[in-house]
Amino acid sequence: MKITAEKSEIRGRVAAPPSKSQTIRGLMCAALARGESELVNPLICDDTEAAAEVLGQVGIAIQREKGLWRVRGGTLRAPAGELFCRESATTLRFMTAICSLVPGKCRLTGGPSLSRRPVKSLVEALQKLKVKCSIEGKTTPPVIVEGGTLKGGATELPGNISSQFISALLLVAPLAERGVSIRLTTELTSRSYLLMTLRCLKKFGINVRPEFDKFIVARQTYQPARFEVEGDWSSASYFLALGAFSEGLEVGNISTTSLQGDRVILDFLRSMGARVRVAGDAVTVTKANLKAIRADLANCIDLLPTMAVLAALANGRSEFTGIERARIKESNRVAAIREGLERIGATVTEEPKRLTITGLATRKPAKEGEDEEGKTTDSPPEIKAATIDSRGDHRLAMAFGILGTIVGGLTIDGAEGVTKTFPDFWKTLKGIGGKIQIKT
Repeated sequence: MKITAEKSEIRGRVAAPPSKSQTIRGLMCAALARGESELVNPLICDDTEAAAEVLGQVGIAIQREKGLWRVRGGTLRAPAGELFCRESATTLRFMTAICSLVPGKCRLTGGPSLSRRPVKSLVEALQKLKVKCSIEGKTTPPVIVEGGTLKGGATELPGNISSQFISALLLVAPLAERGVSIRLTTELTSRSYLLMTLRCLKKFGINVRPEFDKFIVARQTYQPARFEVEGDWSSASYFLALGAFSEGLEVGNISTTSLQGDRVILDFLRSMGARVRVAGDAVTVTKANLKAIRADLANCIDLLPTMAVLAALANGRSEFTGIERARIKESNRVAAIREGLERIGATVTEEPKRLTITGLATRKPAKEGEDEEGKTTDSPPEIKAATIDSRGDHRLAMAFGILGTIVGGLTIDGAEGVTKTFPDFWKTLKGIGGKIQIKT
C-alpha cells in the first residue's frame, strides 16, 4: 500500500495507543501465573496478536472483552504445530525461553524480516542453563526448543545486542529447577525495557536481585494479577514531533513518570527549541524554529526515525550516536533513513557508529542586503517531491508519513507496515488534519 502525504495544517488532540512492550510482557507473565489475570487496555496490533496466538497454541486461554483481556495461565501444553511469531521479535524471543517450560518439542518461526534477526546469544544463554535448544540459521530463527529441560544455574550473555534476550531469561528463571544467575558480558543498552520487565515481574509476584553485572533469581511462583497497560511513548513520538510544526498539538494517554525510555523525546524536543507543556497525562508541543541536536540514542533506539526527521527539518548539523542496533531491527533503519532523507535533498552521512544530518533549514550565507545570519522563517523548508520505500518497517513508515504532512510531496511505499504496532496511525493522522491519500 502507498500513502501520499501533502502539506497539512495540523490541529487538535490525539491519544497515544497502549504500549506494545507492556502488553506482551503482561501476556507472558499472565501465561506463567496459575489462575486468571487481567490485562487492562491492551494494545491490539499485529505483534500482540502474534503473542496471543502463540500462547493459545501452548494452552493459554485468552478471553477478550472491550479494553480487557482475561488470561488463564499456568496451563502450558505441547503445541500441535510450529509456533509462527509473524514479525514480532519480542514474541519469538520471549517464547524461545518460555518453550523450555512447555512439554514436548517446539519449533518457533517468523516472517521474512524476523527470520533475519539474531537470536543466537539467547539460545546459547539458555543452553548454559541446560535447556536443549538450537537454531536452524547461523544466528537466526527458526528455533527448536525441547521443553522440561530448564535446570537453572549460571549463564551469561551480551547486554548490548537486545535487552529482550535478558528479559526472556528473567521470565523463565523463577521456574527453573534451581536458582538462576545471569551475568552480562558487555554494557547494557535499552535499560528502560529491562526495567519495564522487572516492574511487570514484580506485579506478578516475582522478585529479581540485581548485583552489579548480574541478575539473581531464586525459584518462585507467579501470582495472577491485574496489569494496566500504559500509553506508548514510541508511538506518541511521531505526533509529539509533528507538534513542533503546528500551532499546538496535544498528545494524551502518556505518563511522564513512565519507565519507557522513549519519553526522553520531550527532552530532545526542548533541546531543539520546541515549546513543550505537560499537563497530567497529556503533552502539548507547539512549533518553533528547530535547531540541531547531538544525542546518544543507545537507550531509546526506536526514536531514531523520529529524531532523523526532526533533524532533517532543523537548522544546523545534527549528530546521532548509539545507532548500531538500528541496523538489526525490522530493516536496516540507518541505511533506510539515509536513503529516504537523501531523496528529499537532505545531506546525510552514515558511519558505523554515527549518523549525521544537515537540516534543510540550515541557514545559508547571507546575501547582500541581509544580516549576517541570513533569513529565518517559520515555514517548513522546501523539499524535492519523492517516493520513499519504508521497507515494510512500521517506524519508518510513520516517521516519513509525519515528514510528508509537514513538507508535502511525499509518497511512502509499504505504508501498511504500521499495523505492526499502530494500526490506526493513518486514520489518526487524518483526524487532526493530515492530507493523506491511500493507494492500495
